[in-house]
Amino acid sequence: MFNAIRQSKDLTITRRDFETAIEHTGILLDDPRIRETVKALRRRADLEPITLSEFAESLHPSTTSLLHRALRGDLIIPDFQRFRDKLTTIFDFVRDYDGGEVATYIPQLARVNPDLYSIAVCTVDGQRMSLGDDEERYCVQSTCKPINYAIAMDTLGQAQVQRHVGREPSGRSFNELTLNNASLPHNPMINAGAIMCSALIKPGLPLADRFDYVMSVWRSLAGNESAGFDNSVYLSEKDTADRNFALAYFMRENKAFPPDTDLIATLDFYFQCCSITVDVKQMATVAATFANGGICPMTDKRVFSPSTTKNCLSLMYSCGMYDFSGEYAFTVGLPAKSGVSGAMFIVVPGVCGIALYSPRLDSLGNTVRGVEFSKRLVETFPFHTYANVVADHRLVDPRRSEVMNEVEPAFLMCAAGARGDVSEMRRLIAKGTEVNSADYDGRTGLHLAASEGHTEAVRFLIDQGARIDPKDRWGNTPLDDAVRGGHATVEKLLRLVGEELQQIIGTAAEPGAEATAQPKPKPTKLARDR
Repeated sequence: MFNAIRQSKDLTITRRDFETAIEHTGILLDDPRIRETVKALRRRADLEPITLSEFAESLHPSTTSLLHRALRGDLIIPDFQRFRDKLTTIFDFVRDYDGGEVATYIPQLARVNPDLYSIAVCTVDGQRMSLGDDEERYCVQSTCKPINYAIAMDTLGQAQVQRHVGREPSGRSFNELTLNNASLPHNPMINAGAIMCSALIKPGLPLADRFDYVMSVWRSLAGNESAGFDNSVYLSEKDTADRNFALAYFMRENKAFPPDTDLIATLDFYFQCCSITVDVKQMATVAATFANGGICPMTDKRVFSPSTTKNCLSLMYSCGMYDFSGEYAFTVGLPAKSGVSGAMFIVVPGVCGIALYSPRLDSLGNTVRGVEFSKRLVETFPFHTYANVVADHRLVDPRRSEVMNEVEPAFLMCAAGARGDVSEMRRLIAKGTEVNSADYDGRTGLHLAASEGHTEAVRFLIDQGARIDPKDRWGNTPLDDAVRGGHATVEKLLRLVGEELQQIIGTAAEPGAEATAQPKPKPTKLARDR
């Protein structure tokens, strides 16, 4: 670690060197996991030399593992600065999307500055960044629905919750007066289902204690950062909640609620949950907890069980974006939830959570910038659920270093060539690997296949358009390798293909030949069959 931090030839570092190196990895200095080490080092002046032994004394035992992984590049995003730069580019581009209007059916939300705009990211390893109005607190509104559903699932179990709320997209507006064929709300991501989930959370406790419990869960999800509460929004929403009252009475009429449910208390509780406030940095940590299988990356403590997390993400994927859920799943392919305050969070399972806040809404109630940001996100990174089945080299996988992204395809092609593994080469080419890609010695898959005498592999690579004359750093071609290895069949094949190519090139150079003739076409079937 010490050498990774050291900037000068001297055998010392400074506090500034440490802070710069750590923040470069995406681990912020206010991270509670490294608090004690940061505190110890801040007893020193900014540029005061620190020896190896002094640095070792400053390291708190609880921070050593994280710092070692971060400085070694072993976190989920090894090059966090490059990741941040690309997200910043998307963020700046989407800023120009200034269409849409703020929500007006809740008077307090109608008064919000429509131009507020912020995003934050937290990875499953606790790497963090934020942009824009990231200190602005906002009401979570419908983004509380996945959390309340997860709380109900964890406290009551899947079977009990399923007796009162379904798991299918409704195909209707989020607040429409409708139930499924079992006379239950279609899913917990629409208002009827969210009201039902509120009824299932600690029903035996007084309302104040129930709300305290929910707030404690939010605190755990956000890495021990406390959420707030906007009383004016709560009162405003309660005063304009005729449709929600109608939904509740409709469900009671159809006996959807558990016995002895206090309808008014349940609605009050639901409005309170919608009026919880966070900023994007807290919400990104909440999203990262879902991305991390229910374990908060900032505390390493489990908040939700793995099965609850999986079930919640499944419903966010299919139902989380109001009437746009199907299109969002098709285009973006990630679990997400939006709210009419302009709140939105996105979960990239196993990678990170992303929170966005922009109050301008489209006609379906989703934040305009949030939807556009999501689209740009999956056009930049292979985060779509099914991105791995499509070869698209425009996408940059931030889970891999830039060097690995460049080197690995060539390495795999060479390894497959050395083994004569035609199936693996076919798979690599199907994924977009260049057939002529070379390693740092300039050796291609054809070099290795020829060196080992793998005739079928050589034939396959030639069929795929591999050059037969590339030279490695020692000036050797695949033919040279075949001759040196004594592989007569491969040597004969390469010589025949070379002669045929020379004939084609010579014909193309004759007067009257078409100017568009290719100098290095694929060999014909005649050469391949000899």
